[in-house]
Amino acid sequence: MPATSPAHPRRRRRTNRLLVTAAGVLTVGALAAAALPGSASVSVGEHGKGHGHKPSRYQDVQLLSFNDLHGNLEPPTGSSGRVTEVQPDGTTKTIDAGGAEYLATHLRQARKGNAYSITAAGGDMVGASPLLSGLFHDEPTIEALNKLELDVTSVGNHEFDEDAKELSRLQNGGCHPTDGCYSDKKFKGADFTYLSANVLNEKTKKPLLKPYWVWQKKDVKVGFIGVTLEGTPNIVSAEGVKGLVFKDEVETINKYAEELRRKGVKSIVALIHEGGFPASPDYNYDCDSGGSGAGISGPIVDIAKNVSPEVDALVTGHTHNAYVCTVPDPAGNPRMVTSAASFGRLYTDTTLTYDRTTGDIARTAVKSANHVVSRDVPKAPDITSLIGKWNTLAAPIGNRAIGHISGDIVKDGTESPLGDLIADAQLEYARTLDAETDVALMNPGGIRASLTYAASGAEGDGVVTFAEAFTVQPFANTVNLQTFTGAQLIQALKEQVSGSNEAAPKILQVSDGLTYTLDLTKSGADRVVTDSIRLNGEAIDPSASYRVATNSFLAGGGDGFTTLGEGTDDLVGDDDLKALEQYLTANSSAASPLAPPTADRITIVQ
Repeated sequence: MPATSPAHPRRRRRTNRLLVTAAGVLTVGALAAAALPGSASVSVGEHGKGHGHKPSRYQDVQLLSFNDLHGNLEPPTGSSGRVTEVQPDGTTKTIDAGGAEYLATHLRQARKGNAYSITAAGGDMVGASPLLSGLFHDEPTIEALNKLELDVTSVGNHEFDEDAKELSRLQNGGCHPTDGCYSDKKFKGADFTYLSANVLNEKTKKPLLKPYWVWQKKDVKVGFIGVTLEGTPNIVSAEGVKGLVFKDEVETINKYAEELRRKGVKSIVALIHEGGFPASPDYNYDCDSGGSGAGISGPIVDIAKNVSPEVDALVTGHTHNAYVCTVPDPAGNPRMVTSAASFGRLYTDTTLTYDRTTGDIARTAVKSANHVVSRDVPKAPDITSLIGKWNTLAAPIGNRAIGHISGDIVKDGTESPLGDLIADAQLEYARTLDAETDVALMNPGGIRASLTYAASGAEGDGVVTFAEAFTVQPFANTVNLQTFTGAQLIQALKEQVSGSNEAAPKILQVSDGLTYTLDLTKSGADRVVTDSIRLNGEAIDPSASYRVATNSFLAGGGDGFTTLGEGTDDLVGDDDLKALEQYLTANSSAASPLAPPTADRITIVQ
């Protein structure tokens, strides 16, 4: 693997940047306020020069980061477009946030006065995107990220929603193999670098994409290693990850951290598409108020505690949470771990103080804060123009009315009103394929947004457009029918809270007629009370056969529901979005809008 290669040939970047490749309201999480190592008597100016204009020993490097954009170029709506901010008196305030036009402005303002600035991301830039981007295989988002001057990102699980070939196309450019080009100009691909250190080609055993990337300006070098979560095959369709192997995140990062060290790069940041769960939903919660690592839980904590001390900071994602925390590294030293929620609502501004003498980051000086992408700043005209261009192409499809609702139908909750609606839609559609269909099951992660009563455009309040429905179900899964025994159906329900889902349950949304009790005071599979499971009021017969509708993701055993991958008599229908569209059209009108379901099929004991 060569140590360096030329800058990206298409890159029109700030002229003070050399790229090197190899194979607000403050939420401040700062490391211990100790003095910098060695002599810190030389003052550091804006451009890293001390008195007499000689380069000082220490140079502040700005790292701007965000994660889980999911193609949200337009301001996200409902709860997906808000953040909560804790006030000095302990109360909270809700702020509308997000939108690529505003994100561009905030990032550009943040870069002013910072001669050494890098912009990085933690994965899931695309996939599960609204219609504006998803309809065009996320080419609009890649173009927007180029304008945002993103430098590098890890690959998230949603970058595999189509497959590895499509991910390669997003990186390198070219027209879509099926849908072709959307204009007379060939899609150029990403100016930024996708990193995928722990995703290997099953045959060659080599990384699918570059494992790391090095930013350099003058004598300052910072390396970036990118990994996605090892469990990606469990949450992506089998076709999307066919022929790929996902390796352990920690082992991979440590391997390439050592390789970077050998190549003389001692300042290292890991971009990890895996995350955690902060103790508070407020974006500016003081994660370290109870001590280093006390305010966050989840997979990223174990990762952070085991990643080599050679890595100086961790930019994370996947859980769509906001946090700026310190977690001790294996040597016991605090290390910054950040995440900027999702959908472009926040960005993180981290200061890495580079020591020219050692070539490393002076970790005692690292500080970081999440900032709101508020909508009270001017829109970036170039992003507005880009959105307008793609909206012109999408409007004839997206603006079509497909239904009417009388209020918000939200996706939130263990059992959600929108989850019930989608399950009912799939059951009704499945019965047009097989009248004997008994029940439909929907995975909660496949529901990406709520249906809001307030108009998102000119359609009017209560009108559901195709674009809004697309945002709810953007994956192009099919509705599949399979036959299971009653015992298998019971086992599938227990897999919601056992096996790989025991620590973080994935509660299936169920169609009308299926009821049961979920007792959260118990543990493991016992949380699903077997004797309480009823279908149309009758107990499930373990030896009887039941016809079950799911989407193709669940039918392939996704999300840890291995039993749902073992059905027989498969019948594959149309895509799940069509099922939702047909249901809304058939069951609602302007005069008789659909009311939000009551979400009372699962009785929850806490």
